[in-house]
Amino acid sequence: MEELPEDLGALVREYGRHLRLGRNRSAHTVRAYLGDARSLLAHLYAQSPDSAIGELDLSLLRSWLAAQSAGGAARTTMARRASSARTFTAWLTANGRLPVDPGLRLGSPSSHRVLPAVLGQRQAVGAMEAAQSGAAQQDPMALRDRLIVELLYATGIRVGELCGLDIDDVDRERRLVRVLGKGNKERSAPFGGPADEAIERWLRFGRPSFARPDSGRALLLGRRGRRLDQRQARTVVHEVVSAIPGAPDIGPHGLRHSAATHLLEGGADLRVVQELLGHASMATTQLYTHVSVERLRKVHDQAHPRA
Repeated sequence: MEELPEDLGALVREYGRHLRLGRNRSAHTVRAYLGDARSLLAHLYAQSPDSAIGELDLSLLRSWLAAQSAGGAARTTMARRASSARTFTAWLTANGRLPVDPGLRLGSPSSHRVLPAVLGQRQAVGAMEAAQSGAAQQDPMALRDRLIVELLYATGIRVGELCGLDIDDVDRERRLVRVLGKGNKERSAPFGGPADEAIERWLRFGRPSFARPDSGRALLLGRRGRRLDQRQARTVVHEVVSAIPGAPDIGPHGLRHSAATHLLEGGADLRVVQELLGHASMATTQLYTHVSVERLRKVHDQAHPRA
């Protein structure tokens, strides 16, 4: 983490308070914005230790982005950092630290969407079966890990949404989970029989082994009885999927991509998938149609006599 003089460090802390009290930004987004602000101010300080915040101009913003690009940042990362810089300079201007907002003239590198890595349907079934086999001996940790992969794949929810689930968010009678997504928007996602069985076994034989007086109503728990951490969930998914021959190295978001792709391959309507995934824009959901077309093209190239 870049070292900043006290006045610039205090500015970052004040900006952090603004971000947390503002619009519905996730903790991950706030951390990213603060990291970008700190990096930008460190760049300003490195250019001239005597510089004041009022000297942050368009040329410095561009040189900061150029340094990021030279360091190997991806185009999508560069686009996000440009947006983050504009948010920061707008705040500085609104608070009288800058006379004119230089971010208004800062362009963004076009962020091309990269096709996400997904599991084939047989690979996904294999991953679920591997997790189920590991839970066969009623080991509490294995029961929890099975539920993690089953719910992520069955519902397509985000890992943060998974870790935020409470027991009361699960409606087993209707096989629905109630999810609080981005922007505090609530939606319901259905799950099938295998996930329902995984929930049943975890609640009966797994969760009681981890639960402590301060565990609350969290559905998924870590060893110490606290709500499951997202990093733990990612580790579980990587370990389960790595045991499947030929499977790409994916995490929870890869299971989400896989669920969306397999729904579309099975004939699900694009708008239904948009609702299930909690996408604000149809354009985001349409990314998954490209995954299916790409897979179709590969099959055609391999099998068609006139390919």
